[in-house]
Amino acid sequence: MASKTPVGFIGLGNMGSPMAKNLIKNGYPVIATDVFPESCKELQDMGAQVVDSPADVAEKADRIITMLPSSPNVIEVYTGPNGILKKVKKGTLLVDSSTIDPAVAKEMAVAAEKMGAVFMDAPVSGGVGAASMAKLTFMVGGLEEEFKAAQELFTCMGANVVYCGQVGTGQAAKLCNNMLLAIGMVGTAETMNLGIRFGNVSRCVSVVYGSTKGSTPPQVGAARLCWSKIDEGVEPQSDLHLLMECLLGSRHTPATERHLEIPLVLMPHPDGVS
Repeated sequence: MASKTPVGFIGLGNMGSPMAKNLIKNGYPVIATDVFPESCKELQDMGAQVVDSPADVAEKADRIITMLPSSPNVIEVYTGPNGILKKVKKGTLLVDSSTIDPAVAKEMAVAAEKMGAVFMDAPVSGGVGAASMAKLTFMVGGLEEEFKAAQELFTCMGANVVYCGQVGTGQAAKLCNNMLLAIGMVGTAETMNLGIRFGNVSRCVSVVYGSTKGSTPPQVGAARLCWSKIDEGVEPQSDLHLLMECLLGSRHTPATERHLEIPLVLMPHPDGVS
């Protein structure tokens, strides 16, 4: 059997590390780097080649996956002085699985195209547990023919792969998914807080809520997230601010920039989140 071609992987945090491990388990040689070198150790022990920078990854691999915390991190990794595009080879497939602004994904696609590479946005849903079990859902934006070529990689890391359309639509789908979770979190936080005021019956409410026939996955997920924070001694509404900040960033979100009304999301923070 012919050996599989190497895959570059940049960003070995809570999500990136198990995703890269699953590629190795499926027989792909991985060339990896992370801003924190200690994050590479487990992968290196599994046989991955560790290099110093994203540019070094681009020099050695023609299929590269990035999993990074935010839009500024993506911009730096792709276009910075030691970024991917400094040494990217023509025809390289670049897949970004970070959750970022759709506009940034489009900017990276344009920058990649100028260098003869192809960029796709492929954010994920499912969390660390799904990443470890290779059960992530990928929401993919990019050229359809490239999507078909990349599917073999996605299926090593996830159980569901959804083609959303042109570049940026994967991020748009993820944003919508996060918005639904945020709205569910608002109601869940208020419900849990009411349960606490009634004598801390919130755990009972959480169990019933999660097992009720009408409960949807976002509702169940929000309830579980609430309880994980209550167990850590964090009030639901204080953690809600952190969640909203992670999901939607500042008041200048892609939704508000497009003049869309999102009252249920902005209601808990009428002045936006800082």
